[in-house]
Formats: sequence, C-alpha cells, structure tokens
Amino acid sequence: MEENVNKEPIAETNEATQNETNPSTEVTQLENAAAPAEEAATPAEEAAAPVEEAAAPIEEAATPVEEAAAPIEEAATPVEEAATPVEEAATPVEEVATPAEEAATPVEEAATPVEEAAAPVGEAAAPAEEAVQTKEQILERLKAVAESDEEIERQEVDSLKSHFYRIIKNESEAAYRKYVDEGGDPEAYEPTIDPCEQQFKDLFAIVRQKRAAQHEALEQLKEQNYLKKVQIIEKIKTMLETPDEVNKEYNTFRELQAEWNNLKEVPAEKATELWKTYQVNVEKFYDTLKLNNEFRAYDFKKNLEKKLALCEAAERLTEESNVIEAFRQLQNLHQQFRETGPVSRELREEVWGRFKAASTIINKRHQDYFESRKEEENNNLDQKTAICEIIEGYDLDSLKTFADWNAMTEQVSALQAKWKTIGFAPQKMNQKIYDRFRTACDQFFSRKSEFFKSVRESQSENLRQKRELVEKAEALRDSQDWAATTTQLVAMQKQWKTIGTVPRKYSDELWNRFNSACDAFFEAKKAATSSEHGEQMENLKKKQAIVERLAAIVPEETTDLRQQLKDAQAEWNEIGHVPFKEKDKVYKALRVQMDRLYDYLGETASRQRVERFKSNLSSTGGSGVRDKLVRQAEILEQEIKTYENNLGFLNFSKGSKSNSLVDELNHKVEKLRADLKEIREKIKIIDTAEKE
Repeated sequence: MEENVNKEPIAETNEATQNETNPSTEVTQLENAAAPAEEAATPAEEAAAPVEEAAAPIEEAATPVEEAAAPIEEAATPVEEAATPVEEAATPVEEVATPAEEAATPVEEAATPVEEAAAPVGEAAAPAEEAVQTKEQILERLKAVAESDEEIERQEVDSLKSHFYRIIKNESEAAYRKYVDEGGDPEAYEPTIDPCEQQFKDLFAIVRQKRAAQHEALEQLKEQNYLKKVQIIEKIKTMLETPDEVNKEYNTFRELQAEWNNLKEVPAEKATELWKTYQVNVEKFYDTLKLNNEFRAYDFKKNLEKKLALCEAAERLTEESNVIEAFRQLQNLHQQFRETGPVSRELREEVWGRFKAASTIINKRHQDYFESRKEEENNNLDQKTAICEIIEGYDLDSLKTFADWNAMTEQVSALQAKWKTIGFAPQKMNQKIYDRFRTACDQFFSRKSEFFKSVRESQSENLRQKRELVEKAEALRDSQDWAATTTQLVAMQKQWKTIGTVPRKYSDELWNRFNSACDAFFEAKKAATSSEHGEQMENLKKKQAIVERLAAIVPEETTDLRQQLKDAQAEWNEIGHVPFKEKDKVYKALRVQMDRLYDYLGETASRQRVERFKSNLSSTGGSGVRDKLVRQAEILEQEIKTYENNLGFLNFSKGSKSNSLVDELNHKVEKLRADLKEIREKIKIIDTAEKE
C-alpha cells in the first residue's frame, strides 16, 4: 500500500563541452599568424650570406605564434579540455584551482548533487568511472593514486569521488526504502555511517596534498624556464653588440634557439612580452647574417619536405571520424608547422595554402559538430520543461486515498524514467531545469509522505473501531431476535463503511471475520423466514418490469420523459427488498437505462439552449456577444489542449487498474468538447444573422 516517499530524480551533471567560446576561432588565429611569421625571414633571404643561416630566420620567426599561443593553450586547450567539466585546462588552470580546492569544504560534503555532477559526460569519459564498480575497488584505486609518484590526474580523482558518493547515496536510499516498506516511522529513521567513508576521506586528503605539491613544483618550473629564456635573450643581445662577429656566432645562436624551444611553459602573464623581446632580437641577429646560397637552398629543401609531410598529415585528418580527436591533432600539426623553418619564396604561399585548406575543413567540421549539439540540447530543454510543467500542474489536493497517490506516483515515476532518457540541456540552463525538476518531484513526494503519515496516525484508531464491530458482530451471529439483530447488523455494516482504512496486514482478516458473522446470521434468518423469499421474488419481478418499461422508451418520441423517469424512480423506491444475490444486478440494469435517458435529456437541453439563444439574438442583437463567445471558445480549446498534452505523457498500459485518473481526464475532455461544440453553434448563429 505504501511505497518509498523519498524517491528523488537522478542527479544531473553539467556537460563540460558546452563552451560558449568556439575553440575553432583560436585555430583560425593561429593559422593567420603563421603566414606572417614565415615572412619574417625575408631579411635573411635578401642577404646573400652562407646557406647555413637561411633556414633559421623562418624557423624562429614562426615561433612567435608558438609563444603568442601559449597563454591560450595554458588557459584552456581548445578541444582536449572541451569534454571535461571540472578541468577546463590541462595544465595551469587545473593547478591554479588546487589552492582553492584545498580551502574548500571538507570531504564530508562531497555527496551533494553538484559533486555528482563532476562526472565527465563528453568525449573523454573518466576511466575510473567505467572500470570501477564497488566501493572497495574505488578505495583500492585511490590508494594506488595516493602512493604513486606519477602526476595525479584531477579528472580521474573527481570521477572516483563522484562514483563513490553515488554508491553511498544509493545504498542509503535503499536502506531507507527498506525501513519504510517494513513499517518503520520515517521521522525516527537514523541512517548508518558507512565505515568505508572515513577511509575514503583520509586517502582523498592525501591526494589533494600531493596535487598541491605538484602544482607548486610546476609553478617553480615555469619560473625557472622564464629566467632561462631571459638569459638566452641577453646572450643574443651580447652577440649583436659586435656585428662583425655575428657569422662566427651562428652555431652558438642555433644552440640558443634549440635551448629556447626546449624550454616550454613559462608564467602566462609573462609569456607574450617575453616572446616579443625574443623575436625582436632574433630578427636583428638575422638582419646581420650573410649566409651563402648553397646552405640556404639545402635548408629550404629540408623544410619543404617537413611541411609537405605536415600537409599530408592534415589532409588525412579531414577523413578522421572522430571530429574532436582530429581537431586536437590539428593543434599539434600547427605547432610543428610553426616550428619548421621556411621554404623558398616561390613555394611558400602554395605550401601554406595547402596546409591552411586542410585546417579549414577540420575547423568547419568541428564547428558544425558543436552547432548540431547545440540544437539537440535546445530540444532536450524543451522536453524537460514540458515534464516539469506536467508535474507542477498536478492537483495534489484532490488525492484522498492510497489508490489516488499510488496512481499518481506511477505517473511521476514514468516521467522520471522519461527524464533519464533525455540528454543534456544547454549549459546555462542544465542545472536550472534540473533544479526545477527536482523541486517539483520533491514537493510531490513530500506531500505524499505527509499524507501517508497522517493516514498511519488514523489507522490505529480505525483498527480499534473495526475490531469492536467484529467482536459485536460475532456476539450476534447466533441471535434469533431477527428484527432487532438485523437492525443492529445493518447499522454496523453502515458504520463499517464510514471507518477509514486499517493496516493492510489486518484488513483482510478483520473483513473476513465481520462478513462471516453477518452472513451466518442472515443465512440463519433466511432459513427461518423462508416465507419472505416469495415476497422478495415478487419484488424482483416488479423491479425487472420497471427496467423493461424504461428500456422500451424511445426518447425522441416521448414528450414527458423527465416525468416518466421521476415516476419510475419513485415506484422503484416503494418496492421492498429483492433476493440479496439479485439486488446488485437489477439495480445495475436500472442505472443503465436511467443513464441512457438522462444523457438524452442533457443533449436536448443543449439544443434548447442554442434555440433560446437564437430567439433572444433577434431581439438583443449580437453586439459584443460574439467576442465573449470567441474568448470562451479559446479558453476551452486551451484547456482541452492542456489535458490532451498531459494524457500524452501518461504511458499506461490499456486496462491498467491505475488508469482511473486517465479515465477521469478523458471524461473531462469529452465534457469540454461538448461545451465547445455548443459555443461554436452559437457563434455560427451570430455570423449567419449578420450576413442576412
């Protein structure tokens, strides 16, 4: 009879890939920056100097794009991080978040719905989420992470945390449902503490400390790289102080270039200015070089081979089925293209154009992918909004019985199941629409819990009253005072019907005892008063005659139908009892005929109202009346549409016992349609009168 009243919707997650900034725009900027970078080599080409020095200007000139892009890459790698809701940056941003993470609320609060939202949903699903199934496996994996010297992946740790607390929550809810189903008081329920939880908190604290240390080490490395790059710039400046010796310093200069390229990350806020200073001095160095043509041609040839290979790799990526992976690999190819030296001037534009054409195709596919997903997310939002509106529109005040609440619970559960099949909404609305859905469900189950609690409080009193009636009935079962005892038992039967429900485990037992006692008395009375049976059979024939008389009435041919129905009812009431086994059958037959004839009177009344309207219209005119009728018709159409939409979400099987609410809604729809039909007929009458 009762079920879990704390049922809640599944926790939602914010989809990480819903970035407002399109990553493709960053690639376009890098592409546009690459071409001018090659042009930076022009001063060196114009100088007919040793061949060996010709390749360097372009190689280094392309580097500004590498350095200029560094802040972007360090802030958020466009594609790779697109699928990660919590880690929006693979390197600096992830680590910058560590201090705040250390200062965040304790692990005890990790089981909130938002924590559960940390599980990635995009293309890069957390490996631990898929592989780990139990709390013990999660603890084993977290312990391995805590003891490992390798870099800790925040995505995996967040996934382990989310999955662990999801298991804890599910087990807690299952324990609560079992407690309630076994008859426990929800107000007195005290959840048990899982011993694994403290072990998880201890391991998680160790992991957070290690991640903080790793972050600190990375920041120190960036600062060291910055200082080393500053030293490289100073060495190049020193070379430029003696222009005549520049050619002799070429090999040293190339070594400095290689060292610069090997030093990767620097603090993001210093990267751009550092690169500008480096580029200015590199260009000054090449302006003073005089490389021979033979070495320059050799460098051009090698660079051409490398860039053509990069073009082919980019063109192969245009056929890659995984759009996200293709976009990520394209970033690496752009980096390599920038780091590769120049080609001969006559081939430069052709090679760059080929590489850029392949990049454009990949970027377009990436852009289209996010556009299509945006459209799908908007559609998901519409579906979820409709579900919220349905649940919020339920009239909970009309639910008065267990059957009513259980039937409505089936509807809510069906909507919850449908919700789970719908994908994510747009990022800005995903959490809001989920909060709205959860609030609606929580309100429903809270009201249900209150109802069940109030019922339980009254059931004990109902149980006491019914037990008293059972005991009284059993005491009267052998009585031979037929008249007095009959009066008492009939009164007790009526009283029984007025008493509310009792706990299910007592219900059948009490009813069987009470009914058996009553049946025993009335059977004994029947045997003792068999003469009454003949009278009851005569009454049955009279009532059957009334039913047959009503069945023969043709309402269209009868002028005093309403009076005949009243007379038939009065005659029926004057007839005495019929045999007990026949009374329900003959009464049902009467109701069928009465309903048939009264339905006809209802339709006739509608037609009469239309005729009266038509008659009155000739004297009062239709001014203002039509507008009022049109508004009434619009209101009825909207009500019909609302009911029909709600019925569309109720996927109950045909003939289900829980379809009483659906039948009631269908009855309301039919009544509204009849009213709408009458209004439309009146509007038609007005329109016809105006034309005449």
